[in-house]
Amino acid sequence: MQRIPSLFIAPSPLGGRGVFTAAPIPEGTLIEVCPVIVMPGSEREFIDQTALYDYYFIWGEDDELCAIALGFGSLYNHSFEPNAEYRADFEGPTLDFYALRKIEAGEEVTVNYNGDPDNEDEVWFQARRLGEQ
Repeated sequence: MQRIPSLFIAPSPLGGRGVFTAAPIPEGTLIEVCPVIVMPGSEREFIDQTALYDYYFIWGEDDELCAIALGFGSLYNHSFEPNAEYRADFEGPTLDFYALRKIEAGEEVTVNYNGDPDNEDEVWFQARRLGEQ
């Protein structure tokens, strides 16, 4: 597992916990490489009935699998204005997080759960923007 040393977990204004940085992260930086535990898609219905429901990723070239990201991978919060993105490496298998822009010290690192940073399709929960109550 590879992770920049300035990352830490703290309570998030977006809800629950989130990943933050204690030092600036330049645009394009590889933030973290998270190994994943890959599971058959047929197990999703069981995972959906557990506390892991909000923590797994759809996985595979044809979205036929699911995966749990280790490291901080499953703790990055969603934003429709993300400052980072994740890229699946199916051969690794890892989920790799990159800075989309400079991320300031103290800022929460966020990703768009739809995969594409510009995708504003609905997500399965009420998404909040930073600063909203």
